[in-house]
Amino acid sequence: MDRLRSPGGCPWDAEQTHRSLVEYLIEETYETVDAIEVGDAADLREELGDVLLQVVFHARIAQEAAQPWSIDDVAAGITEKLISRHPHVFADGQVEDSADSERQWQLNKAKEKSRVSVTDGIPASLPGPVLAAKTLRRAQRGGVEVDPARSSAVAIADDVMERLDGAGDQAAEFGDVLLALIDRASHAGIDADAALRSAIRDLNRRILHVEGRP
Repeated sequence: MDRLRSPGGCPWDAEQTHRSLVEYLIEETYETVDAIEVGDAADLREELGDVLLQVVFHARIAQEAAQPWSIDDVAAGITEKLISRHPHVFADGQVEDSADSERQWQLNKAKEKSRVSVTDGIPASLPGPVLAAKTLRRAQRGGVEVDPARSSAVAIADDVMERLDGAGDQAAEFGDVLLALIDRASHAGIDADAALRSAIRDLNRRILHVEGRP
């Protein structure tokens, strides 16, 4: 990558910026997810290489900044983070099980980043379903009791889950329900992703209200 970015290297690579590479980072990440879901080990190895390339690419660009840093700084930073967030391994901390370990991780993370709300630090650019699940999990772990949606919507969801109870492949059936809902929304002229994101924003407002934040 150093040779590609240096004089006499590749013109395209030399022109790239952190911003111009965003689409490739996202694309390679999704391709890695696909390889995992398909269960293709050889493909996963290749896709992880593509993700690693993006990390190296960004680090090489950063070496040219006014305040430069390198891939070594990236590695040192994540090493320090892993040590500080695992006091039960690298210090005298104690955890009861994996759930307690995750809770301690989140507490240490919130303390390090001076986070106040359980919603702080959740990337709004996450895919809608991922964003919704992460927001709900954060609220649950943070002890923030808030209804996920309007009572009528919760009742419909409960009814659907009751109907799916005992299904041979509950996850597959649930996926079919989601696909059918998106199909019906499309026919009704509703942007399913935009509608979900709007509901998540409303959920965030309710969480902040419960937390006593403006």
